[in-house]
Amino acid sequence: MTALPTRKLEAYRYADIDALASVWSALAPPERIDIAAQQSVQQIWLPSEDAVQVRRAEIVLAEGGSAHIFALNTAAEYGRIELDVTLADGADFALNAANIGAGSSNLEIVTTVRHIGVAATSRQTVRSVLGGKAVGTYLGKVAVARDAQRTDSEQSVKAMLLTRGAMANCKPELEIFADDVKCAHGASVGELDADMLFYAASRGLDPASARALLLEGFVMGLWDSIQGDDRGIADAARSALRAAA
Repeated sequence: MTALPTRKLEAYRYADIDALASVWSALAPPERIDIAAQQSVQQIWLPSEDAVQVRRAEIVLAEGGSAHIFALNTAAEYGRIELDVTLADGADFALNAANIGAGSSNLEIVTTVRHIGVAATSRQTVRSVLGGKAVGTYLGKVAVARDAQRTDSEQSVKAMLLTRGAMANCKPELEIFADDVKCAHGASVGELDADMLFYAASRGLDPASARALLLEGFVMGLWDSIQGDDRGIADAARSALRAAA
């Protein structure tokens, strides 16, 4: 392994370096995922029970390949999901991910998506729900090469803060060298709407149930496009939301 990173590196500026040090020597190189031409792959990344969880992956999509990652980050102490994605001609990549934290957890999703081929598409949708003194971070860079014309890329990042001690960091970033592209990004941080809470309470819901209902509406749509019957990530997200609320 290389040396333990420091916060001087942009990709680790919000990281819990002490927690990362506890697992760094055991980390293998990033998982390599190769998507063949015209191949379509779906992966669902569920959290483990470990207090510190780090998952790093390099995804390379050949011409016309497709990859859709659904990821849930709920580590009690420190969780980091790190992706480096490269797209060839006509490839398609999508990430639907959530940070859900409470207590003093530090949760990060860090991505670099490299468009090197013509007419490739990428979509990143990240939602964070943070209570207690939890910190949730999204650092996402989309790099469009000079020859990657007709690139279509989008980043949507939203965070919900449940307490004054919680904090969200959102930094979507575009680096574009092509001139025929459609790239967009947006980031917002807010709190639960008091009027919506009041409305839910007026319909007979207790405060805890009202909060849980609104939070589910904020997050659970991430899993709507899962293919097949694997809905375990939805159950895990629902449990994490109850704990955070």
